[in-house]
Amino acid sequence: MGAPRTDSPLPFPERTTGIAQQPSSMPFRRYARSEPTSTAGWLRRWPDQEPKRAPVWASVDLRDGNQALAEPMDPHRKRRMFDLLVATGFKDVEIGYPAASTDDFDFVRELVSKDGIPDDVTVSVFTPARPELIERTFEAIQGADRATVHLCHATACLWREVVFGMSRDEVRRMALEGAQQLVRLAERAGGTDVRFEYSPETFNLTEPEFALEIANLVTATVGATPDRPLVLNLPTTVETHSPNVFADQVEWMHRNLDQRDAIVLSVHPHNDRGTAVASAELALLAGADRVEGTLFGNGERTGNVCLVTLALNLFSQGVDPQLELSDIDAVREVVEDCNRLPVHPRHPYAGDLVYTAFSGTHQDAIAKGLAALADRADREGRDVAELAWQVPYLPIDPKDVGRDYRAIIRVNSQSGKGGIAYVLKAGWGVDLPVELRRDFASVVQGAADALGRELEPAELWQLLRDTYCLDDSPAPADAADEHEAVARQSAAHGVAFARVVAAGTAAAAGEPAVCFTALETDGRTVWGIGLAATAAGAAHRSARSALRRAGLDEEVREAQ
Repeated sequence: MGAPRTDSPLPFPERTTGIAQQPSSMPFRRYARSEPTSTAGWLRRWPDQEPKRAPVWASVDLRDGNQALAEPMDPHRKRRMFDLLVATGFKDVEIGYPAASTDDFDFVRELVSKDGIPDDVTVSVFTPARPELIERTFEAIQGADRATVHLCHATACLWREVVFGMSRDEVRRMALEGAQQLVRLAERAGGTDVRFEYSPETFNLTEPEFALEIANLVTATVGATPDRPLVLNLPTTVETHSPNVFADQVEWMHRNLDQRDAIVLSVHPHNDRGTAVASAELALLAGADRVEGTLFGNGERTGNVCLVTLALNLFSQGVDPQLELSDIDAVREVVEDCNRLPVHPRHPYAGDLVYTAFSGTHQDAIAKGLAALADRADREGRDVAELAWQVPYLPIDPKDVGRDYRAIIRVNSQSGKGGIAYVLKAGWGVDLPVELRRDFASVVQGAADALGRELEPAELWQLLRDTYCLDDSPAPADAADEHEAVARQSAAHGVAFARVVAAGTAAAAGEPAVCFTALETDGRTVWGIGLAATAAGAAHRSARSALRRAGLDEEVREAQ
């Protein structure tokens, strides 16, 4: 890629596409453009970074995700979700908002009192910065070996003025008093090792200087050190900026915090603009250490960042995601049961259809890519799983997340000859010649159009047999090979231009040999397919099939 031009000043001039579009009736002037973080006096570094390792993963499925459900989880579903998170590899799990409800409080107590928390997992509990709620939260974790108390309150101007009617000084005092209360209660917590997390809620809409000031205040108040760091969580409580702006905000905090070495810098992106994953990825490049989110992105409004997508994005770039997602369908099944919400069939990596191609051009490219990978493995004497994955339209190998190849290519009226051929070869070992693929594709398209739906593999196989495998008569045993068998059948009916296009081994049980015959008559090519126990027998049947389809077989003539 060449160097960018230097004769065009920034910002880039407006360009004209030459396409006139009609103005909409939507009241777009009601919405003010969100002001980005000023980068005057500093140069952003995040665009030059690349992902090198997974962040600290923090699940909020049992708190933030649970609050977003029309039917919050009962104790059984909460426990099932917690066990899944632990099995998946989460070491940092927010298990509830114990001051919010009796159910949440009781669930936290059950985990704590019944030794339900593995030794290598740290649980956290969420509380707003209100004294009575903080007290209740500490009651919930009494007796735990260790826990993180997550203090949160709103800091953005709109929330301060409209929701709470508070000034900056009042918000500052709320943060200070809340942090002081955390320290006092932690000192009286007996044998529980209490750590702290702080979220200036609506961080992305808070004035940067004020967000920095209040973060430094809380860090100093709780006495954070490199050995006992504060988790400083920066939430896009309502996503209003493009991901690059959020990255600027995170990097500005990362570079200006007073005690950066005493802070685990965390982000908590929501998905109101549909860019939570991008915001999280860029935030990691900008200096974030930790990401809070949910499995498959459940959360208020459009949801939280999807940690499955984020982790597998890293995986697809050669980075160990440090989460166990090798059976994605098992993970999805538990999440769907616990949330009572389906995962969309087009959800990245986990949806039913994300490794499936219906389009003919996609099918052809995938089939060729898989074949090239298999050929390379054969040449090098290696397993396909040992090779670098390079298949068009498939960013990862479906087998790496527990899927198989059977559903990669599915057939409907949009499908092409390559995809149809792939399904037949994958399921029955029958590799159609290129010319026959074109012929059969038109048959398949007509059938799919008539049915108005996709064709199942078994239906495709039956359609092939019904269309071409028209002869099941006994095959003579005296033919030397398939070419001789076809020549005899053709000569017997006065046809001089019949040829064996391909012969080989089929995978269909009891039918190990397959032969394809192209019969050229009256300026057209008529195809026949034969399946039999021997190559010569398959050739005999394929020739008679072609003759019957062309109307030249004696039995067909007699029937007419």
